[in-house]
Amino acid sequence: MPLPDRIRLVVLFGGRSAEHEVSCTTAAHVLQALDLDRYEPVPVGIARDGSWLRSDDAIAALHAGAGALPGRLQATGTAVEPLPAVQPDPTTPDVPVVVLPLLHGPFGEDGTVQGLLELAGVPYVGSGVLSSSVSMDKVAAKELLSAHGIPQGEWLSARRHEIDDELLERAADRLGFPMFVKPANMGSSIGISKVHDAEHLAAAVTEAARFDEWILFEQNIVGRELECGILGNLTPRASVVGEVRPGADFYDYDDKYEDGAELLIPAPISQPMSDELRDIALRTFAALRCEGMARVDFFWEEDGRGPLVNEVNTIPGFTPISQYPKLWEASGLPYGRLLDELVALALERHERRSGFETER
Repeated sequence: MPLPDRIRLVVLFGGRSAEHEVSCTTAAHVLQALDLDRYEPVPVGIARDGSWLRSDDAIAALHAGAGALPGRLQATGTAVEPLPAVQPDPTTPDVPVVVLPLLHGPFGEDGTVQGLLELAGVPYVGSGVLSSSVSMDKVAAKELLSAHGIPQGEWLSARRHEIDDELLERAADRLGFPMFVKPANMGSSIGISKVHDAEHLAAAVTEAARFDEWILFEQNIVGRELECGILGNLTPRASVVGEVRPGADFYDYDDKYEDGAELLIPAPISQPMSDELRDIALRTFAALRCEGMARVDFFWEEDGRGPLVNEVNTIPGFTPISQYPKLWEASGLPYGRLLDELVALALERHERRSGFETER
């Protein structure tokens, strides 16, 4: 779908999750990359208390040139109401609005903001309400992927109030040590513990429960960490495969955002292995009903079970060291064109879904 000559792009950043700072960093780099001849950017920050604020500092910096933007935006400025902030400007009604949510984690990547944008009737980049919420919830995603026959590692889940000594013993017997304990609804490796013995299992549950009531116990998988980007709506396509070589014991927050991990794009793997991973990534994207974009993360258990899906990110990071844009750059789609295509996909999806009737 061709892009209009002029687009009002509402960039939503910040948010109430523990990934607030990551979101601000992502938004700064996206705004720097926009073609200002085509886009009229409207940066809107969501503060940690949930209030919506137009980022006046970011708008002033854009007028001075994209290079004047700070590395991390602040969710400060003029208070705005959520629905008017994402709707067309009455003074320029012919300029279409597209919302670009860059809200990682809960209250942004989990279908909550997507629901508000559906109510507002505006196109937005990325997956819809169902896919966003299911993909964000690691437990729900694993259950759905299991139903579609997507290969995964062993796991077990429970709500916090259900976890007792008996369940911890069952997790230890089934998964062994070391194992990972995670909050079901969180990203960027926040709240995750790698547990090496039964003595530290309860403490790991307490840490995960700071962020969510659903707790996921996962088998430790010894294998290569591989990632594939997916882009598209009805006919999605897969990027080249990349490999992450963590600098820490596992691919943690500092590795992702402080440049601690080694990223190899394309991954040094065989063509048949790449083809298999890309095929599973597309099947995973379809099973979770994703649209627009997603990054599918794998483990490859050599001399074992082969490819195992770890998780899916429907709003992958866009910082300079983030995998998703790098995967597409290596696939022949540079940063600016990637953003253009995501906006075009948002408009296509909105037009397609707007055609459904709402009355008998």
